[in-house]
Amino acid sequence: MKHVTNADELTRDADGLLHDPQVRASMAEFAAGEDILRLEAAAAARAAHRSVERLRAHGSEGRGLSAGAVDVLIRLRTLGEAGAHLGDLARSAGMTARNATGLVDTLESQGLVRRDPDPGDRRSVLARITPAGLTWLDEFRAPTQRAMAALFHGFTDAELHQLRHLCLRLVQNQQRIAAHLAAAEGATSA
Repeated sequence: MKHVTNADELTRDADGLLHDPQVRASMAEFAAGEDILRLEAAAAARAAHRSVERLRAHGSEGRGLSAGAVDVLIRLRTLGEAGAHLGDLARSAGMTARNATGLVDTLESQGLVRRDPDPGDRRSVLARITPAGLTWLDEFRAPTQRAMAALFHGFTDAELHQLRHLCLRLVQNQQRIAAHLAAAEGATSA
C-alpha cells in the first residue's frame, strides 16, 4: 500500500488541509465505502514518524551512532551518576532487554558508556554515561536542534503543543489496547 513519502504528491482538500490523493484512493478502496479518515490519519502518522526518524538517523549515524543508541545515551545523561540497570533502561526506552544490552555494548565500545557493578546487588550492573558520552551529546545538540527547527519550520508553538498532545494520545490509546489484549489473553490462558 502506498504511503505518504513525497511532498510533491501532497495536495490540499476542500478544507485546505494536506492529504495524499494516492493514499486517499488506496484507503477508499480498502475500506469498501466505509469512513477512511482514521485510516488516512494512521498513514499520515506513519509517514510523519518515518520523516522524523529518517532525519534523526541521518544526523546520528553520520556521527557513528544509531538513533536508538542516541536515545539510550540521552536517557543515561538524564540519570547522571545514578545510571540504570539494563532492564530498567530497556523498559524506559520501550525496547527489549536484549536490544538495550546491544546498544549499551555499542556505546561502551566507543567509550561513551561504562558498566559498573551495582553496589546494592552483586549480580547486577549499572550503565552510566562517561565524560566522553557527555561531550558527544554536547556536540550533537546544536545540529539536532537545527534539524528539528528545519523539520518543524512554519509550525507555531500552539501547533507543536497540539501535535505533541495528539501523538501522546495515540500512545495512551495503544497502551490501553495492549493492556486490554494482555488481560484478555491472560483470561483465555487461565
